[in-house]
Amino acid sequence: MVSKIGFVVNPIAGMGGKVGLKGTDGVFQQAIKLGAKPVAINKANETIKEFISSNSKKDEIMWYTCEGEMGSDILIKAGIKNIEIIYSTSKDETSSDDTKNACMKFLEKSVDLILFCGGDGTARDVFEIVKTKIPILGIPSGVKMHSGVFGITTIASGKMLNEFVNGRLSIGDAEIMDLDEEKYRKGEWNIRLFGIAKSIVEPTYIQVGKSTFESISDDEIKYELYEHINDEIEKNNDYLFLFGSGGTIDFIASKIGLKNTLLGIDAIYNKKLIGSDLNEEGILDLLKKYSKVKLVLSPIGAQGFILGRGNLQLSPRVIKKIGLDNIIIISTPAKLASIPEIRVDTGDEVLDKLFAEKEFIMVVIGYRLSRVVKIQTL
Repeated sequence: MVSKIGFVVNPIAGMGGKVGLKGTDGVFQQAIKLGAKPVAINKANETIKEFISSNSKKDEIMWYTCEGEMGSDILIKAGIKNIEIIYSTSKDETSSDDTKNACMKFLEKSVDLILFCGGDGTARDVFEIVKTKIPILGIPSGVKMHSGVFGITTIASGKMLNEFVNGRLSIGDAEIMDLDEEKYRKGEWNIRLFGIAKSIVEPTYIQVGKSTFESISDDEIKYELYEHINDEIEKNNDYLFLFGSGGTIDFIASKIGLKNTLLGIDAIYNKKLIGSDLNEEGILDLLKKYSKVKLVLSPIGAQGFILGRGNLQLSPRVIKKIGLDNIIIISTPAKLASIPEIRVDTGDEVLDKLFAEKEFIMVVIGYRLSRVVKIQTL
């Protein structure tokens, strides 16, 4: 039986990450002015390359896709011949309408699965059209990826597609989550459940949707984490400290007396804020001035990612300059208990391999108290 796959790429997905815009929705031209470069096409290429390298029945698959960088360019480059272009746009800048229009065509073709490349916004657009009629699988390329339909990495998405085509994976429910980007840029975390889609069930390769729940305050533990980081700063007073995003780090910054960017990257030297909501270039400029640097990160939500989700400003160039040994991971024990591993997806094969070779990483869970946690890079 010939498998029918719908394939659509959001070419501008993820472009706002490295330039500090925390998304690309509605700010594409601003991202371009800041020097943003396309990332989605490379991400899609990685997934398709992984798929065709492992699937012996690839020539039996029928691909329905969009013209140009929205799909056909990637498939043709990979050497795939069974392609039918079902949608094209005359606009220079693609939009959510293009994704939705393509998905309507996929419905007409009764595809078995829609493979899309983008972030939560793209997942929302796909779901808005197909609902639960067709299972969907995401290639992670956006700045925001909290939905449960994305592979952990581009390679994982390729592996999952292969397993699906060969009938070795089942279909189940997955959350479509979405974050208000305008509020996100202002430091507000406003995430909601958009719907329940059908997707591939595979706990190793699919990311867990973001958990949203209220629990007893961890302030006592957070205070211990503050004391630990405060000691680190005082002990290393010639170091630049970069603070990542999230509530735990925000708590620590406030106790130090700093106005932290809740969902951005800030720079601290001698307990003074010297850089706020930095993009990739802003961080690199500081790294030219400060040779000694430590990066403080905390996993956000239930996914376990410390790099590659929501903090693309911390690019491979940045991480290589800082060095893996200068990364401090902090977490409350309650949060750490809710995630399977510490996950990393830098987008750089060499750098991911360095993380993988470590196998485990120390996570600070209290004052002078750490726990060994497995690293997953896939």
